[in-house]
Amino acid sequence: MARPEPHLSAAGSRGWAERQAPSLAEMEDMAGEAYASLPEAFRRLCEGVVVRVSDFPDDETLEDLGLESPFDLLGLFRGIGLAQGGSAESLQTGQFPNMVWLYRRPILDYWAENEETLGAIVTHVLVHEIGHHFGLSDEDMERIEAAAG
Repeated sequence: MARPEPHLSAAGSRGWAERQAPSLAEMEDMAGEAYASLPEAFRRLCEGVVVRVSDFPDDETLEDLGLESPFDLLGLFRGIGLAQGGSAESLQTGQFPNMVWLYRRPILDYWAENEETLGAIVTHVLVHEIGHHFGLSDEDMERIEAAAG
């Protein structure tokens, strides 16, 4: 007996059959779009911060944070932020710039298990990693996310 054809919406579930998870470059583009949508005042606080996307945190990061699984970390800020007196102007010779890392595979795993859009998750992780480092409260970050749309 032939299987009945499933009812498909205009977008159709077949569109998913042709799709792949976003690549590192596509996720980096998504992070750039999320950053560009943040309020200007927040972006000014982030001057000199570099955003990078990697599949997973490196082993050293996992060990430093005492994590057993690379899926336990969606993002990370590394550097000396404003809360500790750091800024783009205070960068010393040989010092790495302040960086936000977004981890693609853990973010995709979180997305698969939750009801949020991927763009909303990327924006949330980006704001969270920058925000806590700059001494912003959860309420401050919620307002920033709301303003970003």
